[in-house]
Amino acid sequence: MAETPPTLHVWLVEDHKVYGERLMRALNRLDDLRCTQRFTACEDAFAALVEHPAPDVLLLDVELPGVSGIEGIARLRQLAPKAAIVILTVFEDDEKIFRAICAGAAGYLLKTSGTEDIATAIRSAAAGGSPINPRIARRVLEMLSKANEPPRDYGLTPREHDILQLLVQGHTIKEAAAQLGIGYYTADEYIRSVYEKLQVRSRGSAIAKAINERLV
Repeated sequence: MAETPPTLHVWLVEDHKVYGERLMRALNRLDDLRCTQRFTACEDAFAALVEHPAPDVLLLDVELPGVSGIEGIARLRQLAPKAAIVILTVFEDDEKIFRAICAGAAGYLLKTSGTEDIATAIRSAAAGGSPINPRIARRVLEMLSKANEPPRDYGLTPREHDILQLLVQGHTIKEAAAQLGIGYYTADEYIRSVYEKLQVRSRGSAIAKAINERLV
């Protein structure tokens, strides 16, 4: 007689009410999964982990009110070191993928994934695997391939490089200016120069390019 697989306990951190409730119901229809908690913010999950035993797997959205999913990974790992964290999001841009994996996410799935694919990913993550949506996996391979290429020289000055590094670390322009001991408007001018040299139009694009091309 085949052994009954152990029940895996799952928590969902998702602020979209309809999607979250639908996914929770779908997972609870499966024999080996129990989604027992759904939170709309990382802060609520932090508080629950202080009071209750951690789940086997945490499904985590990226765009959340307050602390974002990616920012929350480090704290969640502190509170629940044995729980596997799987990002479940609509975003597939390189910056978020890279940051999530570097922060310690076990997997990265898109919300377009079907229930069975998500359930398979939960089982894989709980068993120590790294479930990644096939399209995301290709992006990761592309990023790793780029990592083996020598960094391109965009002609950044030492000060521009410092500014870019602080942006990658998550600092605001005001914080970067304070750290470098320069004025806000001076820092803003450096950032505009960085954008021009990297041929990007936004902070997110500059950060993604810096990470992907190992400029910092």
